[in-house]
Amino acid sequence: MTEGFGEPEKDGRPGLQAVAAVALFAVVVGVLWAQKEFVGQKDTSAEPAACSKPDDHLPARYVSGAKLCAALDRPDLPALLGTSSERAETADGSGQWLTLAGGRKIAEPEATVTLKTYSVKLTASYDDMTVSEAGGLLGDARRTTVLGHSAVVYSSPTISIGFDLGGGKATTGPGGTARCVLVARHGKDDGKGTFEVALWRQDDVPPDDTALMRVAEQVLPTVPGWNED
Repeated sequence: MTEGFGEPEKDGRPGLQAVAAVALFAVVVGVLWAQKEFVGQKDTSAEPAACSKPDDHLPARYVSGAKLCAALDRPDLPALLGTSSERAETADGSGQWLTLAGGRKIAEPEATVTLKTYSVKLTASYDDMTVSEAGGLLGDARRTTVLGHSAVVYSSPTISIGFDLGGGKATTGPGGTARCVLVARHGKDDGKGTFEVALWRQDDVPPDDTALMRVAEQVLPTVPGWNED
């Protein structure tokens, strides 16, 4: 749910996340991490990443990026993804405003955790669109429920980026596919906010929908605002 380089259009639905931009950011963070290791920084590879200092700019009535990151960066996340031997390599959150045409602003806090195999993004949105309405705008959306809340599962393209650390050049191109589940914040699909979990792999293998749903079912109940008025 973030505007940025390579963001795909979402058919007028500003609340749907731009996985591509976040995938790009995650790769950039990974490269910077690798560069630090290369120049002789202390090796902390045995330690899972903690949430970095968040960039939060939202009023207290909205869930913060820091709280989303705390909910997502849980010890059992690798097991939920089916990659128990891995660990969180980067974890961050932010709380920003999305400005729509006409000047209206919507709160869009988010958090992303990356592992060797997967990246996972958790986003909260405070627009007025119901999950059912959003599903009608998504061509491949599959309607379902998550813990009794209305939800849709759909695909989103990502972009890939490569770095030549010697020449300082970067290349971009089509990436893999992210699988996303958009879930109503309340048991009733009333248009009073949604949460979204997105999952994509660092290779071209399609993400595992079973893992996506496991993460959503375990993480969402721990997010402030879930099922609250």
